[in-house]
Amino acid sequence: MDFAHNTKTQDYLSRLKEFMDQHVYPVETQIYGETHELNPDGNWRKWQSHPLIEPLKQKAKTAGLWNLFLPDAKLAKGLSCLEYAPLAEEMGRCTFAPEIFNCNAPDTGNMEVLYHFGNEGQQERWLKPLLAGEIRSVFGMTEPDVASSDATNMQATVVQDGDELVLNGKKWWTTGLGHPNAKVAIFMALSNPENDKHSQHSMVIVPLDRPGISIKRMLQAYGDYDAPFGHGEMHFDNVRVSKQNLLVGMGQGFAIAQGRLGPGRIHHCMRAIGAAEKALELAIKRGQSRTAFGQPLIKLGGNGERIADARIAIDQARLLTLYAAWKIDNVGVKHAMTEISAIKVAVPRMLEQVVDMAVQIHGGAGMCNDFPLARLAAVARALRLADGPDEVHQAMVTRLEIRKYQSN
Repeated sequence: MDFAHNTKTQDYLSRLKEFMDQHVYPVETQIYGETHELNPDGNWRKWQSHPLIEPLKQKAKTAGLWNLFLPDAKLAKGLSCLEYAPLAEEMGRCTFAPEIFNCNAPDTGNMEVLYHFGNEGQQERWLKPLLAGEIRSVFGMTEPDVASSDATNMQATVVQDGDELVLNGKKWWTTGLGHPNAKVAIFMALSNPENDKHSQHSMVIVPLDRPGISIKRMLQAYGDYDAPFGHGEMHFDNVRVSKQNLLVGMGQGFAIAQGRLGPGRIHHCMRAIGAAEKALELAIKRGQSRTAFGQPLIKLGGNGERIADARIAIDQARLLTLYAAWKIDNVGVKHAMTEISAIKVAVPRMLEQVVDMAVQIHGGAGMCNDFPLARLAAVARALRLADGPDEVHQAMVTRLEIRKYQSN
């Protein structure tokens, strides 16, 4: 078991860092500030991407830093989970950076679904434009009227009617729904209630312009609409699509979800580790540059020990995440469930603690948009719910641990 970067990863990481230094970090503050000016309220129909984003995407394509996440050497760069992990970490240092390299959620997860589970027609219609960065996609799973921590609670339905599928129900916290380029959703819903509980649901590809789809609103997260991405609530009222839009088959939704969520959690966690590194860097620079009571802040109030604790926590989280990535690559998602669930608990908690420490050292500046810390604090808290709350993942680890000691 070796987590050292191989030659391929070293090359991409070096190029990625150079690109970030030359093209992203110099405009980071400008893009953050002006994006809010372009999208001042919840009227998502008028939301715009910052005009610098598209040119940056084209530069990333030209630099060969595009679709780094997909393990296919023809469609992308053919990087494994472990090879891609440090690249995701580097992108995580800036919240909008993943979009520049076409490595942003939920598109990466949806592209992986289409890559692994889509048929040739579905891949031609939807995977190709997503890989080209021409459109964006959303994933409809969480629902407002049930406890979505238990995904088997879904009330949305998929019913076959001849050559069509009829979709009904509500979805919310549908990430990316407010983006002006969002064109398609992967909709997960109850289809086979007669089956066992993990064979009752299906996934369907749904163009967002289908009659019967209504986008009700974008949801604020900690007072911010997260424009132009947006986390929206959408309703499906007898939406009809061809049965050719069904992924794999009726009742296969949970099987697809397991394949989608494993690598995706590696990506989320490595980006979170990058964000923690950014927060720690800002805390150290602030602590060294500001003086109070005759001493640098970093020497006051136990701040030095907090810096040490942050370094230890980040490195622990990284090693656990790399181990999970290694297991996915070598033994598969099914045999890495403990590690995948563990990082989903450990990494967002770590990020939350590190960012909170950095905010405290920055004082009032840490709570406003002069620094990215307030955004990172919201990201950290949201990650403890996204892809399932901490308690669900802890329960998974508990079940798997107890199983080791059950008699045959």
